[in-house]
Parts: sequence; structure tokens; C-alpha cells
Amino acid sequence: MSTDPSTLFRCGVLTLSDRGARGEREDTSGPELQDMLRATGFAVLNYGVIADEQQLIEEALIEWADVLQLDLIVTTGGTGVSPRDCTPEATRNIIDREVPGLAEAMRLASFAATPQAVWSRGIAGIRGTCLIINVPGSTKAARENLAAVLPALAHGLEKIKGSQKDCAAGSAPVA
Repeated sequence: MSTDPSTLFRCGVLTLSDRGARGEREDTSGPELQDMLRATGFAVLNYGVIADEQQLIEEALIEWADVLQLDLIVTTGGTGVSPRDCTPEATRNIIDREVPGLAEAMRLASFAATPQAVWSRGIAGIRGTCLIINVPGSTKAARENLAAVLPALAHGLEKIKGSQKDCAAGSAPVA
């Protein structure tokens, strides 16, 4: 991805944690994801920590995608199977289209490190021209998941925004 300021993608990181929202737990995955995104040339414009409440999550995602017009939102937390984990449901309720390949790639990469990755229910999808990606709340898992898809994000974001560039430009034809 180019580091030219005119081509930076605008993004936000939203941490979903009941204890974090109450100030009882320090968020470590959110800052880690911000560092990863910045190191790749993304402009991180928003960061927040809110409770695992489906309506709050939906409202925040809609605000960030529609009003703030971010290009990318990465959520961390709420993707497991605990009774309060509802990030995938909230995301699915507000997106226009799902992008299953991103979630599949993230789980596959994380599964290479731990069999517990099969319990992650995170999804990825598009709302308008904003890509929303759910990663787990553990700092290690969040890092593994984002690292798995980070190299592909600039291309996908350009396509979401209507780029007419060939996907295979510069590649040899497949026989």
C-alpha cells in the first residue's frame, strides 16, 4: 500500500469488551491493531471501547461507516461463543454484503497457531463503501487474524470504492 497521504485509507478500531468499557480491563488488542494498520500506511482516525451490547455495536458501526465515512473498521472482541459475544450478529445486521474469504483466511491462519481458532465466529462484510472485519479480542489472536488479511486489504478497499484496475494486472495468464 502506498504511504502517499492522498491514497491513505481511513480506518477505525473498535474494541468490544464489557470489562474494558467499565474501565476494569486495559485494552491491549485495540492499540496493537492500530499499530499494525499505521505501519502498513493506514490512517487510523477512530478508536473506541464499548460494551458487548448488540445495539451499541450496530450503532457504532453505522456511525463510523455512514457518518465518519471510514474505509475500514476492524472490531476486536465478541467473536467467540460466550453468551455475551455478539459482534458477528451485530455486524451481519448492518452490512450489505458479506466477504467470507477474509474470515476464512483469518481462521485458517490462526488455526495454524492453535486449534482453538475454530471457535472464532468473526465475519467480514461491506456496508456502503466501508469494509468491516471482526477479529478476536485476544491480542495474539487479533494480531494473527489481521496479519493474515492485511496484505490483501488495499486491493479490496480500492475495489469496494469502484476501482476499475484489473485484479490480475501484471500477472501471467493462467493456463
